[in-house]
Amino acid sequence: MSKKHGCLLAFVIFLLFISLAFNLGQFAMLSGSSQTGAALSMAAKPIAKLREHLLETAKDHSTAKIVQIDLEGVISSFSTEGLFSAAMPSIDHLKRQLEQATTDAEVKAIVLRINSPGGEVTASDVLYHAVKKASGVKPVVVHMDSVAASGGYYVACGATQIIASETTLTGSIGVIMESINYADLFGKVGLGMNTFTSGAFKDSLSGARPMRDDERVYIQNLVLQMYDRFLGIVSEARRQPKELLKSTVADGRVVTAREALAAKLVDQIGYIEDARVLARELGKAPGAAVIRYKQENHFFDVLGLVEAALSTGKAASKVELNLGGSAVLPRLQPGIPYYLSSSYAR
Repeated sequence: MSKKHGCLLAFVIFLLFISLAFNLGQFAMLSGSSQTGAALSMAAKPIAKLREHLLETAKDHSTAKIVQIDLEGVISSFSTEGLFSAAMPSIDHLKRQLEQATTDAEVKAIVLRINSPGGEVTASDVLYHAVKKASGVKPVVVHMDSVAASGGYYVACGATQIIASETTLTGSIGVIMESINYADLFGKVGLGMNTFTSGAFKDSLSGARPMRDDERVYIQNLVLQMYDRFLGIVSEARRQPKELLKSTVADGRVVTAREALAAKLVDQIGYIEDARVLARELGKAPGAAVIRYKQENHFFDVLGLVEAALSTGKAASKVELNLGGSAVLPRLQPGIPYYLSSSYAR
């Protein structure tokens, strides 16, 4: 190694050391402070704007922008803890992107790309509300990728217009809720469960005993109430009677893009470029650039250590790393209702 390269390497190592020492100092001060003081400090800190990443350049010297936001994977309110947790997409991050886009005067419209089989009922409803709110301020064009089913379609109903890819699978308008029953297995191995409840329905989804008939009616009623809300959202968004939807595509089936177009679940067939063109048209900004937001994470934010220290007073004890991306099928949590096609659950 030449002397010049050796000096350069030493300088880089020195900078990394200084940066690490500075971050460790900050982390020590945060950990040493009281939770009240830390909360006040965090509350006083302004929220930094998300960085813009250019996808398509502007034309005719236009300063207008179209923001593309991506909803990828299963919609869930559960957060990943530990390593890389801050870098994982979340409902809050998607809401933050929508809020920044709606408050930026240069942003004329939003393209929301959805590639999701759905997810939790409440999480899907929260995102739907955020999209609906944004579309009340600026045009929101949804582009459906490979799949936008159940909760994914629920979210899409908040948009101004919906475009599906030629090969998109969508629909799956319905609710699924399940639990595991292991009462027979307990009997075979000689195990039993002693349960004390305050009411007859408190342990309705217990797997340790057979389900009673009145419990089945009770759980089914919960599912139907959530289904009725889903149906109402679709009926309002697509301007179709609930009874018509019930008797056709709203029975839980997954449909192709062409079938969805015929059933008026989507407005047109096209690619992501078509969605951007439509967004420019609705936003009256033909020369607008297309951007995407990116979040710059602090070193310890990425590791998830600061968050763990402030919330629990100790480092995260569990590390979860999803190497499969959206291709990994979700596991349904017992007792949680989902707007999710059973084809995508295990």
